[in-house]
Amino acid sequence: MVEAVKTHDGWYCMHDFRKIDWAKWRTLTQEKRSHLISDFISFIDSLEKIAEEKTGSFYLFDVTGHKADLGFMLLRPELSDLNQIESQFNKLEIADYFIRVHSYISVIELSTYTGDSTDPKVMKHIQNRLYPQLPLNKYICFYPMNKKRDGDDNWYRLPMNERQQLMRDHGMIGRQYAGQIRQFITGSIGLDDHEWGVTLFSNDALQFKKIVYEMRFDEASSRYGDFPYFMVGVHLKKEAVPAFLSL
Repeated sequence: MVEAVKTHDGWYCMHDFRKIDWAKWRTLTQEKRSHLISDFISFIDSLEKIAEEKTGSFYLFDVTGHKADLGFMLLRPELSDLNQIESQFNKLEIADYFIRVHSYISVIELSTYTGDSTDPKVMKHIQNRLYPQLPLNKYICFYPMNKKRDGDDNWYRLPMNERQQLMRDHGMIGRQYAGQIRQFITGSIGLDDHEWGVTLFSNDALQFKKIVYEMRFDEASSRYGDFPYFMVGVHLKKEAVPAFLSL
């Protein structure tokens, strides 16, 4: 039996995508819209409070393109905590106008392909990566990922040493974008339809294209990677929500 890699796992993650029913939204009076927006901002305040307490994190964004209008990335200690946030939001009246079109469930993951350590300094760094505060960069890119199981191109049939070398080479490309891109890998095997989620943050959206394109030529991606779809967006600050929802 091929050896499975060990992972460190952290906070649970939900990417939640909504479309706004603008036709229905337009039927409301300005006073009613303002009231609903105020309730939504209070909901965001509750997310900010949890982030300040470092018991979770979130990122709100305006989705680019037809796939959605609004996106949330939410991190919490337990899967049940994500259910509570869903329930809290869905009970808001404004949720009647924010129609969910997609969601993705996963958990922050660090593999040990490039080594493991019990050194206290290294362990502290690992803990910070498993339980992070999400950055507030201008742009976000999210995509799920799978490893192929197709004939000879079967990632799960490769011996550990080959997978380790492939992931080391793969990681070297990512390191070239340090300072330009923040990357979060989340595992979703047994939690959602694909095997991993990848979330990138940057102040320059072109860097998303550059890193994904360059990695296409790396064997871990070119031979064994599968990337079903991509979603991108722009950070939506709380102060910008009224303008975002204005008519």
